[in-house]
Amino acid sequence: MLRLAFGRPWRQTEGLLRSIVQILGMELPVPDYTTLARRSARLSLAAALVKPIGPMTVVIDSSGLKMVGAGEWHLEKHGGKPRRSWRKLHIAIDPDSGDILAAELTTTEDGDASQVGPLLDQVPGPVNALLADGAYDGDPVYRAISDRHPTAAVIIPPRATAVLSQQADTTPTQRDHHIQQIVEKGRMIWQAATGYGRRALVETVFFRYKVLIGRSLRARSLPAQKIEARIACAVLNRMTSLGMPVSRKLA
Repeated sequence: MLRLAFGRPWRQTEGLLRSIVQILGMELPVPDYTTLARRSARLSLAAALVKPIGPMTVVIDSSGLKMVGAGEWHLEKHGGKPRRSWRKLHIAIDPDSGDILAAELTTTEDGDASQVGPLLDQVPGPVNALLADGAYDGDPVYRAISDRHPTAAVIIPPRATAVLSQQADTTPTQRDHHIQQIVEKGRMIWQAATGYGRRALVETVFFRYKVLIGRSLRARSLPAQKIEARIACAVLNRMTSLGMPVSRKLA
């Protein structure tokens, strides 16, 4: 956590730990930076990011994190082209507290909709509403939510080409209701009526992640990157618990 919170390499993290131990006047052995790097790649991902709480609203989204390839010295010595690839960080947040409830790191080949189920499996409590952008519109997402939280309200804007389901006249789905409301009243009124504007709060969490933790992953392998991203989310939750700014609109 210290490494990600302060944005330091492993060697400097080792020095920081030694300084803290010395200031506290304790005689504790501090592992060298190589040991810290090796042990970090084997940490467990089982721990929940937050404690179980009551029914909540959940917002889901994803964003890209850079994965830098070989360094400049390696390229100059051995040749080749610079390589830069990406990973996708999928998160579920509580818009009321700003806490990250669940996180999944995948390759860019994994679609956003495929991660809704795994994210909901990590949410520590019942969900009464789920918000997401239009990229998540589709029956697989609605089924994944219904299987885990049958009574949850799903607030996802249908695509512009969306059509009503075959049972819309007899047993309309939530998606059918959204389509009908948008056709009758317009998309902006639908957003105000459903509270869809709260979905933008997940963008604030991603901004906080990339400013405080960084836009790039430091680990090289996917398993180690998954651990790094999850620890980074835990660091952000720890910072959030210490206090959040209060914004007020001036007249």
